[in-house]
Amino acid sequence: MEWPIYLAVIIAGIAAGFINTLAGSGSLITLPVLIFLGLPANVANGTNRVGILFQNVVSTESFRRKGMMDMRGGLMLSVPAIIGSIIGAQIAVDLDEALMEKVIGALMIVMLVTLFVDPKRWVQGDMQHLQERPSLVQLLIFFVIGIYGGFIQAGVGIFLLAALVLNVGYNLVRANAVKNLIVLAFTISSLLVFIANDQVAWGIGLILAIGNSLGAWLAARVAVKRGAQFVRWVVIIVVAVSAAQLLGVFEFLSRLFQG
Repeated sequence: MEWPIYLAVIIAGIAAGFINTLAGSGSLITLPVLIFLGLPANVANGTNRVGILFQNVVSTESFRRKGMMDMRGGLMLSVPAIIGSIIGAQIAVDLDEALMEKVIGALMIVMLVTLFVDPKRWVQGDMQHLQERPSLVQLLIFFVIGIYGGFIQAGVGIFLLAALVLNVGYNLVRANAVKNLIVLAFTISSLLVFIANDQVAWGIGLILAIGNSLGAWLAARVAVKRGAQFVRWVVIIVVAVSAAQLLGVFEFLSRLFQG
């Protein structure tokens, strides 16, 4: 690859790492870039996990150093997510991606409504829901999210945030910290599945990891400094844009103006 391509991949990684750390759906940036560079969709999906792995190592450590990480809670919730991610990575080729994009887009619309209907809960959390051990319902929720994360990754951070805030009880900053730990855990397991199936292009993946890591480092600092209210607005913007993209709104508008 020539240097402009290296630079483009790093810039895409920075943007994705920043968005993934504060909200999610950063893979909606990097996956199209990897496919545009000539990687088959399944290889792009696997290669994208390399950047995500390094990104979450950086973000998790950054949140831990800032005193925002609930390590015990994050590790307990990681277990069902890891199991789910292995299943999701293995069955990825059998799922209808077009249908799934529409379903995910619809779910993001629902989440967007909750961000406006009950803003205090997102900003302040609801500590009475925090428990010594995850409930059976919580284990099931994170198992299902793990399946999706193992399948395609894009948008998984959004659903993790929703579960961590609305079901577990964290505020958005602490939820982001735990989210990054969980994603780190199940990215390792799902990446191993892609490696076993020879679906990782290591050269471009490691270049992407440079950008993802820089974006994650910056986002973790911003999240702690600016607080949950700022993170909430970032999540609102990301969810709205992601839902519009997944539901084909941008494509529809493009055709409308061209026609």
